[in-house]
Amino acid sequence: MEHPLDSFFYPGNDLGATYRKSHTLFKVWAPTQRNISLILYQEHDRERGTIYPMKRGEKGIWELKLKGEYKNKYYNYIIDSGDKSIEVTDPYAKGATINGEKGMIVDFKSLNPMDWKHHPRPQMASPTQAIIYEMHIRDFSMDKSSGMKNRGKFISFTETNTTNTKGDDTGVDYLKELGITHIHLLPIFDFGSVKEEKHHEYNWGYDPVLYNVPEGSYSTDPYHGEIRIRELKDTIYCLHQQDIGVIMDVVYNHTYIAENHPLELLVPGYYHRTDKKGNFTNGSGCGNELASERQMVRKYILDSLCFWAREYQIDGFRFDLMALHDQDTMNIIERELKKINPNIILYGEPWIGGPSSLPPPLQFTKGSQRGKNIALFNDEFREAIKGDNDGRGLGFVTGAKGLEEEIKRGIVGSIYYNEHIQGFAQEPIESVNYVSAHDNLTLYDKIEKSCPYATAEEKIKMNKLALSIILTSQGIAFIHGGAEILRSKKGYPNSYNMGDDINQVNWDDRYRYKDNVDYIKGLIALRKTQRVMTLSRAEEVKKHLKFIKSPPNVVAYRLTSPYQGDYAKILIIHNANREKVEIYLPDEEKWKVIANAQEVNIYGVTKEEKYFRGKIKLEPLSTHILVRD
Repeated sequence: MEHPLDSFFYPGNDLGATYRKSHTLFKVWAPTQRNISLILYQEHDRERGTIYPMKRGEKGIWELKLKGEYKNKYYNYIIDSGDKSIEVTDPYAKGATINGEKGMIVDFKSLNPMDWKHHPRPQMASPTQAIIYEMHIRDFSMDKSSGMKNRGKFISFTETNTTNTKGDDTGVDYLKELGITHIHLLPIFDFGSVKEEKHHEYNWGYDPVLYNVPEGSYSTDPYHGEIRIRELKDTIYCLHQQDIGVIMDVVYNHTYIAENHPLELLVPGYYHRTDKKGNFTNGSGCGNELASERQMVRKYILDSLCFWAREYQIDGFRFDLMALHDQDTMNIIERELKKINPNIILYGEPWIGGPSSLPPPLQFTKGSQRGKNIALFNDEFREAIKGDNDGRGLGFVTGAKGLEEEIKRGIVGSIYYNEHIQGFAQEPIESVNYVSAHDNLTLYDKIEKSCPYATAEEKIKMNKLALSIILTSQGIAFIHGGAEILRSKKGYPNSYNMGDDINQVNWDDRYRYKDNVDYIKGLIALRKTQRVMTLSRAEEVKKHLKFIKSPPNVVAYRLTSPYQGDYAKILIIHNANREKVEIYLPDEEKWKVIANAQEVNIYGVTKEEKYFRGKIKLEPLSTHILVRD
């Protein structure tokens, strides 16, 4: 798998433009080029710049040191092959003008919020304590019901005291009230599928161009490169102030239009995988795939991740199509990022998007993560709960029968629990439990498609039950933003470019489904207070979680906690039947109900009966939680 250009591996950490008040150092790796120059622009909109020849050094590095103050100036590289010359943006650029047309020389210290370097960040003992909420920057604030001023922008996340038309909290205040620990942001780096100056254009952003530059369409001024940097840092700082970590969705598996990408133009045929005929292979399903197994590609990915972790204090990374990364690369990423932040959360998709030239034994697929502190989206659990993603297939909550064992497997974090219940994970920290994400139908749209004859009330109960299972299972809890307010995309699954009307969150639904929100908020609060619900090791799960006998289409289990502050025993029961079902309770002692079909209250429900002994009648499509001190 070694490439001839791997012999030119450069280990330095100074590629790109390194700013100092007295000078700026430019370095670019391009071992096959004959001549490279730097072109320097004084303003973002200048068409003519000053050209400086660069000097070739060892390992294919082209270098130039410009003395003087060049803060906020713009630059590109000119590749001269003799027959023609082309202007290329620096792939290591950390700032840029509109649409990535020019790289920018950045003094990051001048753009930091006050106390940025040492400001407090969310801390947790284990990734299983994370409750992740996935959101797209535009979706969060674009609807008028959001009550936000900076709609569609990074800094909408800095706004407080915003409300919907009914006076309910929206935005960051709502996230804080809901109780999530982390927000997972769909791609926030520079992507090529929208024109940054056109506010109406929409895309999820899985089309990377400049990996180390924030996306300009999410800034209030995409022309001046320092604005997007400052606004993104302000956003992260404000979220941290609310004790909410920031997880960045990263797409290192492919680039946008490979033949025109700066990486390809600088070192043709190296950064992307090709077949024997020299054509780009398409394991991503997006036209190309990056060759992570090559030394300088691996370095580029690692340098980029470390930059975001250090400079922007990102708290976690979600890897798109992670199976396209070779296992060695992912292992090195985990090791190096943990050095920067021991609490960093790493997870991704353990699949590919098409046939790849990376041999299957090298791909980071399901099973590759065992014991490596990297989590995977648990698609098996997802489908057991709701059925297939976009079709009419049924799952546990929507009416399929005989799925109790599959639900149990997910509940224990897909570890090897016993000979009947075993999954892909070595430890529960390796399982991201979810029932919907930005891809495919929303949870509520899926329920509507699968259960067209169910009543409106039953559909709401199914939605609640699905999220209840996620929030009471071992592993990492993940919620598609808005699932708790029955978010709909009008039945469209792959809405990546379908605009705000389909994708934006309707914040008035926060009022319409207030009872549902309160229920999910209660489950989150319970999960955060009971350590036994977020165990990090398989042996702990096997010791403290025991399933109990239950009727068909019911899953029930008891947690016995050794931890101070927990309830001594917690009994969790999920009833997927559309009628009431009776279940016998373990032991002869009295159990206190802290969750029934209507409410969750850590101290005991206020609606319906509060105590049961011997047996309990379960409401249809519901979760019940009972405890003993």
